Amino acid sequence: MRYFIELSYNGKNYHGWQIQPNAISVQEVLEQALSTITQQKIGVVGAGRTDAGVHATQIFAHFDIDEILEEQLFVYKLNAVLPKSIVVETVFRVTDDSHARFHAIKRSYEYKIITKKDPFLHEYTHLMKLPLDVEKMNEAAKILLEYTNFKCFSKVKTEVHTFNCDVTHAEWNYVGNQLVFSISANRFLRNMVRAIVGTLLNVGLGKIEVASIHDIIKSEDRGAAGVSVPAQGLYLTKVEYPEIIVYGK
Repeated sequence: MRYFIELSYNGKNYHGWQIQPNAISVQEVLEQALSTITQQKIGVVGAGRTDAGVHATQIFAHFDIDEILEEQLFVYKLNAVLPKSIVVETVFRVTDDSHARFHAIKRSYEYKIITKKDPFLHEYTHLMKLPLDVEKMNEAAKILLEYTNFKCFSKVKTEVHTFNCDVTHAEWNYVGNQLVFSISANRFLRNMVRAIVGTLLNVGLGKIEVASIHDIIKSEDRGAAGVSVPAQGLYLTKVEYPEIIVYGK
């Protein structure tokens, strides 16, 4: 039987989602917890591969097991074994061909910025003391929806078949005392959101014009875009799937 697991995690102390040879990852800790509870080796496939230090308020993974689970009890047992930095929200059975990564139809991220020092938020946001022109940053963000090739915002050494992404939403908003950038697409490239944020901040700081975003994207050159902002302000917030993947529906 195949199950989806919905979880959230504080990425501060992890070297990203994916298992690494010499560093701790969320995937590794989750697999260890699953294997401990089931007394069998369990592997998981995640909906995405967040980088080191990036957080997730919602992410899904799937795993296979040769028994029907009592789902609520299984969630309780998992959370009892997992560290406080990882929380399992739900576990539910899906159709046997369902895939946490390939069947996701939309992913959403947020990047959080504070404009003055905050002792409680400095590890989970990015501090920008200089004034920002948010109106121009939103003008520039809208330009992203006009393009599909985002090679200029991707890590240079990455193995992908295409740099095309369908960005459906990109916007800056104030949420309390935080400036939050939200973006949604069918898929994202490695480092893409952090590079986009760094570039849009250059617009807000007056370093480049709004129209420059067109030239940067058309260049397909990572060097033309802005620097990547720090990982601690980035959150994977939502992953969406077709309803039909749930078993029995």
